[in-house]
Amino acid sequence: MSLRLQLLQVARLAPRLLGESSDLVRAYLQRQMSPEGGGCDRAGRPDLYYTIFNLAALQVLDVAPPLDRVEAYLRTFGNGATLDFVHASALARCWCIVGRERMPAGCADALLARIETFRKPDGGYEGNASLAHGTAYGAFVALGAYEDLGRLPAKPLRLIQALSRLQAADGAWSNLPGAKFGALNATAGAAILIRHLGLPVRDAIGDWILAQAHPQGGFLAVPGAPMPDLLSTATALHALSALDRPLPASLKERTLDFVDSLWDATGGFHGHWADDFVDSEYTFYGLLALGHLAV
Repeated sequence: MSLRLQLLQVARLAPRLLGESSDLVRAYLQRQMSPEGGGCDRAGRPDLYYTIFNLAALQVLDVAPPLDRVEAYLRTFGNGATLDFVHASALARCWCIVGRERMPAGCADALLARIETFRKPDGGYEGNASLAHGTAYGAFVALGAYEDLGRLPAKPLRLIQALSRLQAADGAWSNLPGAKFGALNATAGAAILIRHLGLPVRDAIGDWILAQAHPQGGFLAVPGAPMPDLLSTATALHALSALDRPLPASLKERTLDFVDSLWDATGGFHGHWADDFVDSEYTFYGLLALGHLAV
């Protein structure tokens, strides 16, 4: 099962906890689809990055997206030759939802060729040209785009070799070599990828992720962060599931309270307690976190 389908499968369980509020989330996501056919960013403009989250969240809640309008929007980007790494990958993933059979001729090959320009000498991927190495985030994005187009990158195990260079002194993963401390999203992404590619992950990684739980629920992006956030919480829960590490009952209850505290009556989710905005990206992460907590 692809990385995308694994995420969707879990997030589909979110309505068990949302209950009647599911309709408010559906309505919010529908409002986030712009007249042009793209998902709106925080400024209300259509953006490929937000489009993929909006489309995925609509799928989770069994809402049919306006495929013809979305297809017209995607076609404005051609083969993605001018897109950066994140947006080229988002275009690939959006086409998977709309239907690969609707892609312009040659678009898939051109998109993957564009993504390959962001592969680093160590075998990993990263959109930042100033970095000479790949990152866990880059590997996750690239592999997801390849899978959504029905392919695999050449020498996929080189992704794992690249990740090994990013292990921090505390045993977790960072996005920079030689770090003293790991970061939760890098660690979760690396653990998920390694398991996805059929390789084992040390039990200590699950311990490290659980140690990032905040006393009031949710997970911290880095050790000592001032507050938990929804992205880190969703990725932590997804990684723990991949590692077959159950969440202690008390932590599960506190984390559910934390996710609930970020839901907005408009139907969307905030990213953290100090975030004044809601958007489709964090709304998808909210659905993913709730899906894991519903099990």
